[in-house]
This record gives sequence, C-alpha cells and structure tokens, in this order.
Amino acid sequence: MKKSASLISLITAVYLLLGFGSPVFAAGTGLVDLLVNSLSVTSQQAEGGAGAIFNTAKGNMSAEDFSTVTTKMPEVESLIAKAPETGKSSGLLGSASSMLGEKGGSLGKMTGLYDSFSKLGLSKEMIGQFMPIIYNYAESKGGPAISNLLKAALQ
Repeated sequence: MKKSASLISLITAVYLLLGFGSPVFAAGTGLVDLLVNSLSVTSQQAEGGAGAIFNTAKGNMSAEDFSTVTTKMPEVESLIAKAPETGKSSGLLGSASSMLGEKGGSLGKMTGLYDSFSKLGLSKEMIGQFMPIIYNYAESKGGPAISNLLKAALQ
C-alpha cells in the first residue's frame, strides 16, 4: 500500500514537471487558492478580483450562458458577491465610454474592472494576470465551452 501511494505521487510529480498537467487540475485546489499562490495576492484580493471579472462576464452574456457557467462553476456567484461595489461609469474613462456608445463597450468593461481592482489595491495590469488563470480553471471545471463563454464575454 505504501509503495502504491509513493508510486502515484512520483507519477503525478513527473506528469506536472513535464508540463502535461497544470496546478489548475490538482485535486482540491480552488480558484482562490490558485490565484493566491500564482500571483502572490491576498485571499480577499483573489476573491474580489475574480468576482469582478465574473461580474463583468455576467453582464455581457445571456442568462442561459451564465447559468451554464455557474452550473459547472458554482463558486462564481459567491465570488461575485465579494467583488467591490463600483459605479457603472466613473471618472474620465467612464465618461468617454458613455460618449462612444456601443463602440465604447470594451472601454466600459475595462473601466469597471480597473475600478474594482483599484479598490482591491491591485494594478490594472493584474487583470491580465488573473484572466489566464480563470480561463484555465474554467476549462478544467467545464471544458473548453465554459472557458470560451467567459472569453467571449470578456473581449
């Protein structure tokens, strides 16, 4: 029994070291833990940042698509609840986005995320560091379809 457990541990370590696996797929590792360990952010920053990203995605997808995401990733709703409150359009970027109408959609999305991340003490550059981890996690939970729904809603 002891040899079997050691062999499994060795195979798992080699698998991950050779790049066949990702920490995302490690059993029991949640998204918040992945963000904290990968990006050296606090749990509160990880929860709030992920929540802000999911909240932005929710606002840019149909109710049916969002339900598909939350079926595979039930933690999304609780993360959204941890996102900092932000205004729809704030400051100069928000005003520019409003004036541009639909063409300002991407700018508006990013303005909300910048504001959320700022309130968490994170730079706007951190958004780009959160995204691949979130996409990989989504793919590990629900396959490429879930990851692609999020990507489409956030572009």
